[in-house]
Amino acid sequence: MASSPGKLEQLVAQLRQLSETLANEDASRVPGLRAKRMRNTIAEAYEQLRKVMEHLDPVKHPGFIFAPSNPNVAGRVAGIALIAQPRKPLASVERFYGSGVYAVYYNGDFPAYGRISKKEHPIYIGKADPANPDSKTAMEQGDRLSNRLNDHRKNIAKAAATLRLEDFEYRALVVQTGYQTSAEDFLIHLFRPIWNSEVGICYGFGKHGDSPSTRANLRSPWDTLHHGRGWAHSDPEMKDARPVERITEDIDNHLRKYPPLATIDEILRRFLDEMRTLS
Repeated sequence: MASSPGKLEQLVAQLRQLSETLANEDASRVPGLRAKRMRNTIAEAYEQLRKVMEHLDPVKHPGFIFAPSNPNVAGRVAGIALIAQPRKPLASVERFYGSGVYAVYYNGDFPAYGRISKKEHPIYIGKADPANPDSKTAMEQGDRLSNRLNDHRKNIAKAAATLRLEDFEYRALVVQTGYQTSAEDFLIHLFRPIWNSEVGICYGFGKHGDSPSTRANLRSPWDTLHHGRGWAHSDPEMKDARPVERITEDIDNHLRKYPPLATIDEILRRFLDEMRTLS
């Protein structure tokens, strides 16, 4: 039921009195946990009051302002720009300057990956940070992106018993220093790739190896499915984090819950939906 203007004025007057009372209280003596709860309550109240102020304003807020400097916006734009790049064979990555983001695609017949094979849905998303965090040009960033892709090429080549290097492709995009992280975050959120550690399904592909002091670590699901990296199998005491059957079941359940995006059109529609959430 809508409130009358008179009642709203009374509530605003009470709010002003309450805020003045709060401002006069000595908050420095409130214990940490209680202070945190009180801050959260005030923040929630502030958000509700902000909405009331917007409703009282005869000039409406646009809801969304396109600000390219906003990391959330820049990350999404860079992410979709990556999808516009051509797919190239991972088996023959040429060295090039620049840091940024990349996507790895699978076109083979490994049974667990049948749902994503030969589709526009990446099996892995990654980023390469610049050699110098103050880099302004691709040359100053160094050849970090191509080096990262070549690292992946070598790891896949070692797993030749289950994976064929010629079944992999990649897309890469050099981005301005500082935007690679937000672009990677958006792409992982969009695709939920099964090889990314953030997804927690078949993680371990991006690992560079364990030092002797960390040999108590469990073998990653990726290394359990794809034998080949020496450091992951040289220690007889290292155990699998999950058995093969559990890993393949996790992959199947994940891909059923989040059906892969098969075409560019599907990706663009999802991208537009994501952009609407910024409003």
